[in-house]
Amino acid sequence: MNHLTPISASNKSIAVLPFVNMSADPDNEYFSDGITEEIINALTTVKGLKVIARTSAFAFKNKNIDVRSIGDQLGVSTVLEGSVRKSKNKVRITAQLISTDDGTHFWSKNFDRDLDDIFAVQDEISVQIADQIRENFGHLNIQEHLIEAPTKNIEAYDLYLKGRYQHLMWDGQGMVNSIAFYEKCVTIDPSFALPYFGLVYSYAMYGSWTNNKGLLQMSADYLNKGYRLDKQSYIGYFGKATLAFWGHWDFINGHTFFLKAIELNPSYTEAEEGLCELYTAIGYFEKALWHADNILKINPLSPNHYYTKANIHYLNEDYAKALECIETSLSINPDFTHPIALKQFCLIFTKEYEKLNEFLDKTPLAERPEECRILYKLVNPEERIDVDISRASFMKKKEIGEALFPWPLFLLVHLGDHEMALDFLEEHIKLRTGQIINFMNIPLLKPLHRYQRFQDLVQAAFRSELLPPHPNTETQITPAKALMADAEIDTVLDIIEKGMKEDMWFQNPSLSLRELAEKVNINSNKLSWLLNERINQNFNEYINSFRLQHFKESAVNPANSHLTLLAVAYESGFNSKSVFNAFFKKSQGMTPKAWVKANQT
Repeated sequence: MNHLTPISASNKSIAVLPFVNMSADPDNEYFSDGITEEIINALTTVKGLKVIARTSAFAFKNKNIDVRSIGDQLGVSTVLEGSVRKSKNKVRITAQLISTDDGTHFWSKNFDRDLDDIFAVQDEISVQIADQIRENFGHLNIQEHLIEAPTKNIEAYDLYLKGRYQHLMWDGQGMVNSIAFYEKCVTIDPSFALPYFGLVYSYAMYGSWTNNKGLLQMSADYLNKGYRLDKQSYIGYFGKATLAFWGHWDFINGHTFFLKAIELNPSYTEAEEGLCELYTAIGYFEKALWHADNILKINPLSPNHYYTKANIHYLNEDYAKALECIETSLSINPDFTHPIALKQFCLIFTKEYEKLNEFLDKTPLAERPEECRILYKLVNPEERIDVDISRASFMKKKEIGEALFPWPLFLLVHLGDHEMALDFLEEHIKLRTGQIINFMNIPLLKPLHRYQRFQDLVQAAFRSELLPPHPNTETQITPAKALMADAEIDTVLDIIEKGMKEDMWFQNPSLSLRELAEKVNINSNKLSWLLNERINQNFNEYINSFRLQHFKESAVNPANSHLTLLAVAYESGFNSKSVFNAFFKKSQGMTPKAWVKANQT
């Protein structure tokens, strides 16, 4: 038997766009968003399938953009669109799977269910979508079920979706609201793990950025409760990693937990970004950049990931590349405060005062504009610019407050008050304050590097025994394991060939890979692997080749002269005019009509 080269897997990709809320109540937006995210999460469990992350998929929410343009921006071959209508205890979900190449609808279906069946319908949609991608683009191992019900209490699940909706606002009020929903959720169903993990993250981030150790302890308490309920949750490991890394600057355990979360779900970009931030803090810049680029492959429209990449370049003193990433981040979200503040520092170091001054004037969300202008003058004293630095002594005494970056510390350093700067730095290292975690490589702190006290602070936080091993940036690709022995392959192909020739299985227009697998009595994953890896065709190409051959024989048969070409195509098993014409032209290089005319005797 001739074993051919495996086909490319590059087209096995999907973006699940936000399902439209068709409910009478516009406040049900949280529910349609939650359904969308659950389907995204389910599909990420299918190995070999590229699933665009939530942030990038949701960038198209409420926007009427052609799917071909979406495909170009996200680098995917398919898009899933849908809608959700929720009314009392009933829910209707519609879904359509569309090719980004030409807008062809591969699959569409309506699901009318009781709300109690919401997890079953999410699972059914996810499996059918994965099946359709496999049949059209190539082999995937697909489990029988992609979603398991996380709770039996629908009211608790509804509260969780509301909490998650607020959580993803990523602002102070959203975090407060999410905590309220999550806490009510665990009160109603103490056995539901997900809201515990939501509380872990909310309290860990809120506590670490506000120096509130009580909140960190609450995060740890909720983590223990959630972890006891689900020890294999990637979200749980992400919570453990967040608390260890941001809350306690525990780089080794944070590293271990981030890696475990990524192992359980390689498409979970929040965990990979956390790992990237950890590598950045400890100075493993090459590995941090590798992960930043890897994240952007499945989350290419995330302003936060571009900020993360910009921060790596900034800390590595590559301000030009940092500014490129900042501009991309701000083009996606002009109101994102993190890259706004980082841009201010980069323009200080690139000595572009006019650009900086203009940016501060026209950007309402710019951080500490007066301090920024003064800092520019202190860092670049040789430049003749009209900046009054007389208020600097007052500003250096201010607390960090709501600012992302420690402006008082930077002013102390560049006013020459180095002992006071080191006192400030040491205090905030003890408090584990936000961005201070990057102090070892913050460019504005370079004047402190010559002091032994600074070096002692670096050693106390980053000595080798406190760090994970320096990782290799190269990834090893493990060859795919054969799912069938040659003897079994020959047997199955003989059965299929007989079924196609004698029973004309291909004439069934709704024939699926799973149905064919049942006919030959093998697992659908095995049949998918066989067709793709050994026959070098996906399922639809393979079945349509039989249909095409039957069409060609029938179309030139004088006995069928009374039939239209489309009627012959349908009789051959094709169920769509567009699919038939596209497949025929691709394989024969001409239209069906031209081929028939050239082959009639």
